[in-house]
Amino acid sequence: MNKSTIFTGQPIFTQVLSLIPKSIVKEVCKRHQSDHYSKKFFFHDHLVTMLFSSFHSCSGLREVITGMQAEGERLRHLGLKNTPRKSTLADSNVKRSHKAFEELFHQLVSHFYKSLPDSRSKNDIRRLFIIDSTTFTLFSSVMRGAGTYGLNGKKKGGAKAHVVLDSLTDTPVFIRITEGRMSDKTFLNHLNIPSNSTVVLDKGYNQYNTFSGWSRNDIRWFTRLNNAAVYETMEELPLAEEQIGLGVLDDQIIKLGNPKTRKQTPLQDARLVRYWDKESKREFLFVTNDFTSTPYEVAEMYRRRWQIEMFFKRLKQNFPLKCFLGDSENAIRIQIWCSLISDLLIKVIMDKMQTKRKWSFANLSGLIRIHLGTYINLWAFLKNPEKSLLNHKPPDRPIQTTLF
Repeated sequence: MNKSTIFTGQPIFTQVLSLIPKSIVKEVCKRHQSDHYSKKFFFHDHLVTMLFSSFHSCSGLREVITGMQAEGERLRHLGLKNTPRKSTLADSNVKRSHKAFEELFHQLVSHFYKSLPDSRSKNDIRRLFIIDSTTFTLFSSVMRGAGTYGLNGKKKGGAKAHVVLDSLTDTPVFIRITEGRMSDKTFLNHLNIPSNSTVVLDKGYNQYNTFSGWSRNDIRWFTRLNNAAVYETMEELPLAEEQIGLGVLDDQIIKLGNPKTRKQTPLQDARLVRYWDKESKREFLFVTNDFTSTPYEVAEMYRRRWQIEMFFKRLKQNFPLKCFLGDSENAIRIQIWCSLISDLLIKVIMDKMQTKRKWSFANLSGLIRIHLGTYINLWAFLKNPEKSLLNHKPPDRPIQTTLF
């Protein structure tokens, strides 16, 4: 490997941010008029600062600002002329709308989706979407939570992220952030699932009107039976010995819904599979509109929901959202969206490296976090970190020879 493939005039953080097309940032900024009242601290500067905070897992405004000040001359590679003041960042988190960051995230998902390797799958495979939510606890009453009261007698706030995860790419394709108390069911009203898809969702999202619409549009859905669900058994289906051995207890055709409210919520044909999980030693009731798969395949399809739980774990472990840089709802939403953008950028880098070197998400994000300010070619570094660092020579800088 020659020097030209190792050395670079830009730190790793700049190379990571270069994955974000400037045209998309400008387009989003213009649409939301995000720079309308800004004189110095523009939307681009705000985005870079919040991504810096996200990658470094900063716990407060002072930590963000002093961290950026320590970068010194590296800031010019990020397109920043000066480090923002603490008050400037705090003020922007309150006044600049979070909707610009929200749209930027979804625009980037659309931009990167085709380049993610698993998205180029066989045409005969249905797209699988997994739907669930996760809550971020807030020690404030800004966003009302659905949890318990704290030791001080006040109810903790909470922000809830409702996520639609594309299983093939392991990437969220749609996210909506609400107050923690918001019912999961209402999220389904904001979705436009393409036909010929498969949806796996938690039982908290059971909404029969939505399920009926999905069935008409050739969308298969799999969920667990809600504890309060009303149904009528229409037919008991025979079970093969193999299915019984795998843990299937029952397979039924049912009418799902309450006959007393059929005018508001029409009854629909569904399939109920009762399954005993040997590992957890628990019984599960799965409901679906898939009448062709075996009962065990229905249970296995719902098991795929665990993938979104791993996404939530990945996000919270690598880009912790335990400390927020502001106590306003707008500031909280901005920080969550920037953490999601950071997660997406690491996912894109990991996928680009698949053919050169296999990386786990945690190892990759940790290595990039440590070397954000290192002047070295990102791709050569990730291909062979040890060799690249041995051959690495940092740019010349004046050396301080006295303490004062």
